[in-house]
Amino acid sequence: MSTPSFGEKSEMLVYKKRLGAYIIVSRSQGAEMVLVQAPNGAYFLPGGEIEHGETKEEAIHREMVEELGVEVTIGEYLGQADEYFHSRHRNTDYYNPGYFFVADDWRQICEPLEKTNTIRWVSVNEGIDLLKRGSHKWAVEKWTSQK
Repeated sequence: MSTPSFGEKSEMLVYKKRLGAYIIVSRSQGAEMVLVQAPNGAYFLPGGEIEHGETKEEAIHREMVEELGVEVTIGEYLGQADEYFHSRHRNTDYYNPGYFFVADDWRQICEPLEKTNTIRWVSVNEGIDLLKRGSHKWAVEKWTSQK
């Protein structure tokens, strides 16, 4: 099965590879999920760049404390989806292989370390509508089709 790919890949551009790990964190028996709203207004699944030397899972655990102030139990691996996009904020074109997981459980352990994002709980359907990246929408749709 081929890896789903989103965004437009242009042969004219040079892309910076940015590996990402993301996780679906839900409550109310999976009826609601949390999204992270960046300062530019865009919505994303919690998670982010896998730093040098980190595993996908280590990146998830670090990002959860930074973005949400939670500790998660990582459950199902939904798979990889690739995204090509231009970041106006960084003035860079990215090739973003994303690795998507589902949290089996989570608990609040502190205030989020990052103060620039907004945390928003939404219904799953609203989440799919709000998410900026096709790869993030794909992961949520795959998760909901398996529930």
